[in-house]
Amino acid sequence: MTPDELKIVRRAYAKQITAAVRVVDERLEAAFAEVPREDFLGPGPWPIFRMRKAYVPTPTADPVYLYTDDVVGIVPERHINNGQPSLHAFLLSQAALRAGEHIVHVGAGAGYYSAIMANLVAASGRVTAIEFEQELAARAKANLGAYPIVSVVQGDGSSVAFDSADVIYVNAGATRPANIWLDRLNNGGRLILPLTTDLGFTSSNWSNMHLRGAVFLVTRRLRNFTRNGFRRSPSSPVKECATRNRKKRSRRRSRAGSTSG
Repeated sequence: MTPDELKIVRRAYAKQITAAVRVVDERLEAAFAEVPREDFLGPGPWPIFRMRKAYVPTPTADPVYLYTDDVVGIVPERHINNGQPSLHAFLLSQAALRAGEHIVHVGAGAGYYSAIMANLVAASGRVTAIEFEQELAARAKANLGAYPIVSVVQGDGSSVAFDSADVIYVNAGATRPANIWLDRLNNGGRLILPLTTDLGFTSSNWSNMHLRGAVFLVTRRLRNFTRNGFRRSPSSPVKECATRNRKKRSRRRSRAGSTSG
């Protein structure tokens, strides 16, 4: 496939994943269309995640196979993945990244979604990409070399220091928000936060995923915080739902850093 043909495929992919979650946002669509996914996932063939924790390799190393709404393994033996594009399209639309803002991406993985964030905040903004896994952080730094507004930090995303942020986008399940995520959020800032039980999101029975966690949008208004909840369902990539109270809250905070960047 020629580079021009791949650009057409990438534009179609961007339209499909945003339409799948009913997002109408030309800037977001353009960001997905412009960032080459293959630049962040290493040499093909690539392991595509299927149900019941199984990975199936793409037929060849043709990058056209990456432009589907699929999860791709970046360290498949440890079930560390590049997350589902439509899910990230939806959550990024809720975070409403604007030009000039500072975005902190916790759990940057190999850097693909950090690059999309950089596209959205433009040259006047900046992105701090935090990744716990040392090898992945090195990969992300190399992959993001063409994005001068992105800095990659290796460390625990729940404790590593960073400048105050307009958006904190967490790509790792946590049993409660880290103090630094709340303390470093600017007035009007948004926190995308996957909260999970001790069981986490991963299971062979995906039909009960909503019983084990939800994704929240937390917005800071001066000293107060408001929140909306979202959950995934088997029939729809992402569905908004009412916030549910949990009968049991875990006191353990999971390590934040390396699930689906």
